[in-house]
Amino acid sequence: MSADQIGFWDRVAERYAARPVRDVAAYEAMLAEVAARLHPGDKVLEIGCGTGSTALRLGPQVGLWLATDLSPEMHRIACAKPGCAQVQFRQTAAEARHAEAPFDVICAFHILHLVPDAAATLAALFGQLKPGGLFLSKTWCLADLPFWMKAILPLLRLRGWMPPARALQAPELRALITAAGFVIEEERIFGKGKHSRYIVARKPV
Repeated sequence: MSADQIGFWDRVAERYAARPVRDVAAYEAMLAEVAARLHPGDKVLEIGCGTGSTALRLGPQVGLWLATDLSPEMHRIACAKPGCAQVQFRQTAAEARHAEAPFDVICAFHILHLVPDAAATLAALFGQLKPGGLFLSKTWCLADLPFWMKAILPLLRLRGWMPPARALQAPELRALITAAGFVIEEERIFGKGKHSRYIVARKPV
């Protein structure tokens, strides 16, 4: 995450934390899907955890949920929430190496289009996942948005309403994940956000 992105997320952190989930049904469906893939003894790494809502919902059912984010303000808000013993928050880059590795599951929700080098981030995550482990991601494919929506993105960035982001297409996203060594097992969409791709991938044994 670049300095501009860190500044953006620090600036909007309080509003982000207070904002209700736009599509509750879709979010709950995704949580249920992820939860069904977790086991009580799992060690889970989540990158780009924001204010920690997903970590605090799913963390209690695993052995460890290490939730990371580079934004100091996001980290501060996450740490201030009532937690549980299994969830740990850490302020660090998405590609950081962790002593707790290897992990059984790595989660990257709405972050791969924001990191400066998605290929390098994916390579770092691949190296910290156990053989046979799961990589669960949900990524905005901004290049697949309708033309009128893509046309206003530069204006939103100029006004400070949107962080710097990479405009990925769905095939490009799949190629990045497979190039890192993962095998994609499933892809789906939750709710009406058809340009937000949920991908289940696995590190070969």
